[in-house]
Amino acid sequence: MNQIDAMADIPHATNRDYDRVARAIDFIIAGHAGQPSLDDVAAHVGLSPFHLQRLFKRWAGVSPKQFAGYLTVEYAKTVLEKSASLLSTSLDAGLSGASRLHDAFVAVEAMTPGDYKAQGRDLIIRYGIHDTPFGRALVLVTARGICGLEFIVDGNEAAALTIARARWPLSQFVADLNCTGAIAAKLGAPGAMSQERLLLRGTNFQIQVWSALLRVPAGAIVTYGDIAKAVCTSKATRAVGTALGQNTLGYLVPCHRVLRATGLFKAYRWGATRRRAMIAWEAARSAS
Repeated sequence: MNQIDAMADIPHATNRDYDRVARAIDFIIAGHAGQPSLDDVAAHVGLSPFHLQRLFKRWAGVSPKQFAGYLTVEYAKTVLEKSASLLSTSLDAGLSGASRLHDAFVAVEAMTPGDYKAQGRDLIIRYGIHDTPFGRALVLVTARGICGLEFIVDGNEAAALTIARARWPLSQFVADLNCTGAIAAKLGAPGAMSQERLLLRGTNFQIQVWSALLRVPAGAIVTYGDIAKAVCTSKATRAVGTALGQNTLGYLVPCHRVLRATGLFKAYRWGATRRRAMIAWEAARSAS
């Protein structure tokens, strides 16, 4: 049995909160004009209104009605207006060696040009697929730090691992659910990542963009232009968008916090629904 087959045999956890929440989000967005009731949303996801209410309280800390308020364009626009200065403030504070992330300071290491050219030669990458607050994800960990957290799209776990191998073609991949599971278990817990390191692999510009993202607090939203100005010039918004699309550390490097100035939730590498869930989930916790 090869390693991809072995991953396919790993049983899924019984907790399916995110899957149900994602279906509820899509239903709420599709029927936004009609303001779907709790009963309507509950029926759509196959739960009683009581159990849907309890699910949201457990997952997001707020009721479905409150959660829905964080999914609107109007909410996003309001936060965008307040958040632009937050990035400038953090940059002015000179946060270069460590970055604010989930109420903790996480050390970030960028690969050297020589490391980048070597394509991960001599690196041992430990991997595992786990449930997270935002669905199943492939976690990649090296001795130098976490180098990948990619959400599974359309349930295709084998494809996620194949893509990761192609990205690190000269590295040795070792299945290690204990190692990666410890990382997955910390996601979303305030301060839990304080002892972890992130290993960033990209061009100088990409690393500058990702480092700027790490200074955007949970619950805040910034624009492509905000990030571009923080890195070099406001004219580089297209290049920033490309860098965001190359981010392989989902949620940890929070590209989900970057929206267009219109507040619209457009394309996201791991799905627009997941982006909405992350933004609303963080907003609910920031407001509590």
